[in-house]
Amino acid sequence: MIRPEQVWQQSKPEAAVTEQQEASEDAVMTRIGQAVILLHAGDREEARNRLGEIWSEIGEEGHSLHRCTLAHYMADAQDDPGDELAWDLRALGAAEALRDGPGPEAEAEPGPESGPRDGRPAQQEPHLAMRVFYPSLHLSLAADYVKLQRPEAARVHLARARAATGALPDDGYGNGVRAAIARLERRLAAEPGSGPRPFPEQSP
Repeated sequence: MIRPEQVWQQSKPEAAVTEQQEASEDAVMTRIGQAVILLHAGDREEARNRLGEIWSEIGEEGHSLHRCTLAHYMADAQDDPGDELAWDLRALGAAEALRDGPGPEAEAEPGPESGPRDGRPAQQEPHLAMRVFYPSLHLSLAADYVKLQRPEAARVHLARARAATGALPDDGYGNGVRAAIARLERRLAAEPGSGPRPFPEQSP
């Protein structure tokens, strides 16, 4: 049986952070990436400290992509499942803020009408990044709720993760997230009293 804390072992979007670092000179994303390296090397305390410093600098009003990425990884650095859930909820909130309406970052970046850059509509990239993150964000929350013995809440977010998988790339990362969703679906389906019912299709 897969333990909840194992669900994410191979499905966190490390590649997304690396690609974002390479695609820009974004110092905040670079620092987040450095902290993530420490996290995956096993230095959870130092990673948590560095991510905490960045969070204190960017604050609740910072760039939504920064806040989403940082909170997503900060959740992994927590020892308490309740704290992990709180950070994953912050990550989802930041993603929804970027999706649902213009924030401070919209003023700093020209819109899609400005035309492509290097053959791509560059200013749509943060929104595309959010769509790719949604399965991961909801899967994290589902795993958190499993740890907290709240299976119904876990099922809701797992269904949302499944519904958002169309945005995943057909590569190692995308396949890893799909596989992690399937593992957690099987785990929840085996919970006593859950019954062999389908997961509801819900949009994120």
